[in-house]
Amino acid sequence: MPPSHASTSDSKPAGPSGGVQSLERAFDLLERMADAGGEVGLSELSASSGLPLPTIHRLMRTLVVCGYVRQQPNRRYALGPRLIRLGESAARLLGTWARPYLARLVEETGETANMALLDGDEIVYVAQVPSKHSMRMFTEVGRRVLPHSTGVGKALLAHTPPDEVRALLTRTGMPAATEKTITTPEGFLDALEQVRRAGYAVDDNEQEIGVRCLAVSVPNSPTSAAISISGPAGRVTEAATERIVPILQQAAKELSEVLASSGTASG
Repeated sequence: MPPSHASTSDSKPAGPSGGVQSLERAFDLLERMADAGGEVGLSELSASSGLPLPTIHRLMRTLVVCGYVRQQPNRRYALGPRLIRLGESAARLLGTWARPYLARLVEETGETANMALLDGDEIVYVAQVPSKHSMRMFTEVGRRVLPHSTGVGKALLAHTPPDEVRALLTRTGMPAATEKTITTPEGFLDALEQVRRAGYAVDDNEQEIGVRCLAVSVPNSPTSAAISISGPAGRVTEAATERIVPILQQAAKELSEVLASSGTASG
């Protein structure tokens, strides 16, 4: 049968990807909105995407009807509340995907392995495989902590511009969880410089006395994610750190590849 004349250019497959063009464009616009801070005008979207205004207006109108975008009183468009449910579900799934890698970390290091995300200004733990040792620590799934007192927080913020880090610290404050917690912006920025130089982050009794954590970010993760191991300071020594960090970095690299491939796999 000949193709229907009712189909528009928006619904045609987008070249070699085999995807539906209007869907690809809609998700591209959502990501551009997120990159812009969550709120944009049509002209900004047109300039950044290269799409004509009528196309963007049609796509945005559909996203508004579906609840994924809302139009503000000033006529600008903002990411809609319905995306929160998708994000929360995806974050839980991210933790599920990470579990085999965390389990291997426990096998290879003997310590508890964790995955954490940056959610707003807080760190939230989304996955954990506990060590076979019985010691209970502050890290548990669903737990929220402030970034300045954790290894995962340092790993996640290491490549964030200093002015953005300062703004975050101003919003959260820097309460001392222990006497070793970093409590000044300058001290925390120095610690982030150490993370960039070393390639990993350390929480040395800063969240809980007697506990040391080693953390690395997951490269190219769809959302800011880090993995870590945590254990008693008497076991997670300097010598143990030299052995554990390459294992952590390899796990982060492999997890990154899995997340990347899951985003490009065809159905």
